[in-house]
Amino acid sequence: MTTADSPSPTDSARSGSPVRDVIAGCSIAGLLLPEAVAYAGIANLPPQAGLIGLLVGLVAYGLIGTSRFALVSATSSSAAVLAAITVSMAGGDAAQRLLLGAGLVILAGVFLVLAGLFRLGGITEFIAKPVLRGFTFGLAITIILKQVASVVGVHPTHGDLPRFAYQLIHQASAWNLNALAAAGVVLLMLFSMSRWKNVPGPLVVIVLGIALAYGVDLHHYGIGQVGTIDLAGVSFDIPDLARTEWLRLGELAFALVLILYAESYGSIRSFALKHGDKTSADRDLIALGVANLGSGLLHGMPVGAGYSATSANEAAGAQSRLAGWCAAAVVAVIVALLLPQLALTPEPVLAAIVVYAVSHTLRLSVFRPYWSWRRDRLLVVLACVAVLLLGVLDGLLAGIGVSLLMTLRNLSEPRVSQLGRLGSSHDYVDNAAHPEATTIPGVLIVRPEAPIFFANVERILTQVRHMAAQGAVHTVIFSLEESPDLDGSTIEALHMFAAGTIAHGRRLLLVRLKPRALEVLARAANEALPRESLHELSVDECVQSLGKESMGAASA
Repeated sequence: MTTADSPSPTDSARSGSPVRDVIAGCSIAGLLLPEAVAYAGIANLPPQAGLIGLLVGLVAYGLIGTSRFALVSATSSSAAVLAAITVSMAGGDAAQRLLLGAGLVILAGVFLVLAGLFRLGGITEFIAKPVLRGFTFGLAITIILKQVASVVGVHPTHGDLPRFAYQLIHQASAWNLNALAAAGVVLLMLFSMSRWKNVPGPLVVIVLGIALAYGVDLHHYGIGQVGTIDLAGVSFDIPDLARTEWLRLGELAFALVLILYAESYGSIRSFALKHGDKTSADRDLIALGVANLGSGLLHGMPVGAGYSATSANEAAGAQSRLAGWCAAAVVAVIVALLLPQLALTPEPVLAAIVVYAVSHTLRLSVFRPYWSWRRDRLLVVLACVAVLLLGVLDGLLAGIGVSLLMTLRNLSEPRVSQLGRLGSSHDYVDNAAHPEATTIPGVLIVRPEAPIFFANVERILTQVRHMAAQGAVHTVIFSLEESPDLDGSTIEALHMFAAGTIAHGRRLLLVRLKPRALEVLARAANEALPRESLHELSVDECVQSLGKESMGAASA
């Protein structure tokens, strides 16, 4: 995918009839509006929070973002993370949860904007893909079970899934089977209508549910409804929270930012690659930040570019961000004219919409590549199990923590290869992988198989010292091709290593230096590691220069 630092809002738009965007916008509004109301329930927020986040997200990203397909709205994962954070801090105090939720979304927006301004858009893989897939799978199971509990009228007190499921099953005699049957029928309808791409199934079932509410006394069957959607009382302000609460929210907002950006940029990048579009990661960070900042100030939900909404937008025929603006206009009209009718939506309908929306992530096939590649199998399973056992927030943080620890372990304990010449070529390769490669008598050529930095430099140099002590070595050639830059700790360690090498009567050459590494080492040159020991040259060129020096010395 090609990236651009500051594309204009229409750079990515392709030529095409605006009519297609209008049709796509009208179609996608039928999916986004029901999901926004349903995801508000997951976040333990009133339904208007979902509508606010949807409208602000569509408009803000449409004005600032760079993807022509991405639609920014409430997502199930961010809603679940917000619910976990606010419940852990406020417990059963609903009013305090609303304030904490607004503060959390505001801080997430601020962090995203700052990340974009500081050009941190390149850090798009902070959550490893296996962690994100395992988290999403576990989250889908959690959300579905909690929706079942909500529909049947049972409210288990435990957050971890095993005890939650036990309480849910233990109270089976108290289940509201009428509501469960209604949700099952709606879910069957949604899956049936999924065969027709142009039919907004969630909107259809909401309309049918509202119509049913007019003709049947749902409360008689124990079926609840959405209730009042209060947009008249929406205020634009910063929630009144204590300093300690803001500090705590700031710590936890990091997790929300990670999940929002990982999920959003994953979908943005996927469709940009598919269509050859230009995007800017930094600008998209700012767009997501502004959307969340505006939503939080209006006490709305966190928003991101979810894959399901973005793919539905593409499938509906969208050609530019005009589709998102049209969707926002349609949603605004529906909210302005039909708010009392939306309040009549039966709760089982919303629960079925949530289950339908997250069900596409419940595919065991997402784990298959990691087994066939024999990579990250433990990580993807651990991320899923962590969510199920520890809860949404702690499970996400545990998965991220384990992936970072595994990465740091691999970086801090890199293998150091001894290189030899492959036949009569100019290629120097790892002797362990190519036993036929020949070494040069008296010359030790080594290469760390990872970037060298403060956490691994001592281990690497210790390995090289041990290798040099194994034979009659007069020259050590150190290939640093894997290290684009060097930190201060590494430079100090190299100085000490160079001094020790000289003390043992050996010569040290640092080769394959990248420009930034060469620049900093040239500034730090001293008697032990002079400028003439630093080279951008290849290993072969340095070996040839050593041969010429030896011939010159012999002839002299």
